[in-house]
Order: sequence, then C-alpha cells, then structure tokens
Amino acid sequence: MRTTSQPTFVFIPGGSSNARAWGPLQNELALYGHRSYAIDLPGHGDRADHPAAYYRQPQDLAALATAPSPMRGITLQDNVRHVVDVLHRLAPSGPVILAGNSFGGLTVTAVANAVPELLDRVVYLSAVCLSDPAMVTDEWDVVDDNLLDALAARITVPDTGNQGVVRLNWRSAHADPVLFAQLKAAVMADATDHQFRMLLDSMDPDENYAVLEQGAVALAAEWGRVPHTFVRLSDDLSIPPAVQDYMIRKADELTPENPFDVRTLAASHVGYFSRPHLFAELLIDLAQGAS
Repeated sequence: MRTTSQPTFVFIPGGSSNARAWGPLQNELALYGHRSYAIDLPGHGDRADHPAAYYRQPQDLAALATAPSPMRGITLQDNVRHVVDVLHRLAPSGPVILAGNSFGGLTVTAVANAVPELLDRVVYLSAVCLSDPAMVTDEWDVVDDNLLDALAARITVPDTGNQGVVRLNWRSAHADPVLFAQLKAAVMADATDHQFRMLLDSMDPDENYAVLEQGAVALAAEWGRVPHTFVRLSDDLSIPPAVQDYMIRKADELTPENPFDVRTLAASHVGYFSRPHLFAELLIDLAQGAS
C-alpha cells in the first residue's frame, strides 16, 4: 500500500559523476516539499575506492595511471540490480519518477526495461536514450558537433592497463586555465567559475563504457509502456540539441502510441547543478501530473 500520492524523484548520474552532483537540485526540491534520492552507481561516489593519486596535489601521474579501478568488471546489469533494489524500497512510499542525465540515460532505460511496473515516469535530462539496436553498433545519422569528446581525449589518463575503464583526470583542469575554460564551456557554460570548480571536485575519474550495450536499448513492450519525458537542453554543448532531437525521434518511432513528452530548458549539459531552480520547477510540474 502506498503511503502518499506524491512522487519520489530518483536521480541517476551521468558519466564520471555521482550522487553529489544532484545536491543543489535535491535541496531546491526539498524547499517545495518533494522527496528525492540520488543514486551512486556501483564503482562511483563516496563509497568507491577511487585512486588516491587522483586527489593528491600535486598529482603523481604515474601512480594515477597504474592504480586499480573500482569500476573494473562492473556491468550494466550491476547498475540495474542496484537501482532496482532502491526502487523496491521506495515504491511502498508512493509513485517513483526515475530521472537521469547524460550517460546515466543508459541505466534509466535498462531499469525501465526490467521493472516498468515500479516506475510512474522516466525522465531524460539530455540523457542518452537508445531505441534501436543499431544505435549501439552503427554511426548515427546526425551531425554531432559536441565540444566534450575532444576535451575528454585530452584529459584521458594513458597506460591504465587492461582494466576495461576510461580514466579521466578532471582535476587537471584546476592547473590549466585554458582547459578549465574549455571544459566549462562544454559542460556547464551557465555556471560561475566557482560552481564549475565544485563540479570538477565532485567528479569520479573512472567510467566503464562497456555499459553501452544492447541491454540499454529500449524495449517497446517494457520501456514503451512507461510514460517518458525528454528534457531538451537547448544550450547543451556536450550532447547538442540536434543529437537530442535524433534520440527523441528514434524513440518515438519505437513507441508511436506513447511518444516522448518533450520539454525544453535553456540550460547547459549539467545545468541542474548550476541552475537547479529551473529543473526543480519542471520536475514539480511532472510530479503534479503523476499525482
């Protein structure tokens, strides 16, 4: 038996991110009396054993390259099991709205495939949404002029061994003003420098891109029965609007009877960190609809 009709928001972070990035938005939602839960996926967040060399200053780059990764061996299904456990514990309290940003969209979709009955809505905040198996293996028919890919290559730590992860040295931007400005422009241009420093310091170094697999492709009979919202971020330079629109169009082809509810915010890729009030207002509107 549900104890309330008011939804709980559950947040899935993007790549190299964790529950801390959702703090400003959670605080904003709390001011309006809304419950939320931010998830640390396996290998992420405060409980993961990240390389100590990542945090020490000055950084020992040789030690950073060879340190073992807490992400090693983690799969998409590990993410799904972790999130589903949280959802089972939250479901008796009322409706659940599952929201994700960026790379976290893969886990959002996989969870909706697995337990659509536990979800009242899924929300993609400029998040990756795959709706065709070819989207995993083939090039997409859209121009992707994002700024992040080239910058990520610049901060990738080489020679990390056969750990199956990508290690990004986000903190190197603190010592390089040009890189700092470029990363800020790509990720969170609508932030102050102080806000972007706080975001950089919250980032985890490792990500496992093996979760980009067929299990993250939306299934019409499962994912397709869950109401879904895509929040287009018109100022996003990490997943540009053209790419967002491509994902929306492909998903609507999969479930034309249940298309995306599309909303647009003039915000950057991680604008929920720098301008949480905009995102809180939108999510509250969705919650009122779910109630």
